[in-house]
Amino acid sequence: MEHVYDVIIVGGGPAGYTAALYASRAGLDSLLIERMSAGGQMALTGDIDNYPGFEEGIDGFTLGMKMQQNAERFGAKTEYAEVTSVDFAQDIKRLESANKSYYAKTVILSVGANPKELGIDGENELIGRGMHYCSHCDGRFYKDKTVVVVGGGNSAASDALYLSRLAKKVYVVHRRNELKAEKIYHEPLMNMQNVEFVWDSEVVEFITDEKLKGVKIKNRKNENVSELLCDGVFVSIGRKPATEFLKNDITLDANGYIIADESTKTNVGGVYAVGDVRTKALRQIVTAVADGAVAVHYAEEYLVTESRKQS
Repeated sequence: MEHVYDVIIVGGGPAGYTAALYASRAGLDSLLIERMSAGGQMALTGDIDNYPGFEEGIDGFTLGMKMQQNAERFGAKTEYAEVTSVDFAQDIKRLESANKSYYAKTVILSVGANPKELGIDGENELIGRGMHYCSHCDGRFYKDKTVVVVGGGNSAASDALYLSRLAKKVYVVHRRNELKAEKIYHEPLMNMQNVEFVWDSEVVEFITDEKLKGVKIKNRKNENVSELLCDGVFVSIGRKPATEFLKNDITLDANGYIIADESTKTNVGGVYAVGDVRTKALRQIVTAVADGAVAVHYAEEYLVTESRKQS
């Protein structure tokens, strides 16, 4: 007989490990399945100053490890695998990885979202040769060099600030004529002598010679195209939910996010969506953590109800 867990949590970000913590403390037979390492996208973040309890801030990798250790102190189990398909049609849910099948009465989906790409020819071929999506991962390679940051939201502004401490020159290319980022980022960026903004513009082509040499920029107002020489490009234009493997088994919105309200309940009984992957107004670590606790509350409620039906 295959083992059937009370709850399986897919994804080890802040929402996932909070769910694992609450499930373990509640005495539920649970398993967390993580594709790479604790923390998810949070682990790629440098300084985190807006998560309560760390008056000096904390880096995302360390916070992710602390969340995992906290959950495992109460008996949470982690298995490293990538869930590639699911079957939620029966009372016992089935999840498949490349080498194993998993079974659970309830499932909490904490699969997060991945960086969006520019969608320009040659982009994938340049990854690791000048094209990047994580400044805190790869910024150290560009000390005293010239880089381009594409985007204007909080992530792009944070990337530009971080890179400005390493690179000789940072160009910020944004489709609008002002930043979308929160005001807290504006003044520090404007005061950086080595940061230059390229407004109303978008990257349309890469200049290459075995590796990235620069980008071609088109002004969205007059459509003029100019060249911007650089050593590296950091793309920060948002994220796309990692829900491709779920599209036939659960209801998604037009952008691929799992439709679930503050209860975290999806259209499938016993299946919950938490963190960045669900439809929500604010995607932050603190809201992801809240989702994890809420999902376990409703998973417990579901398990009690189903048990009564069978007795």
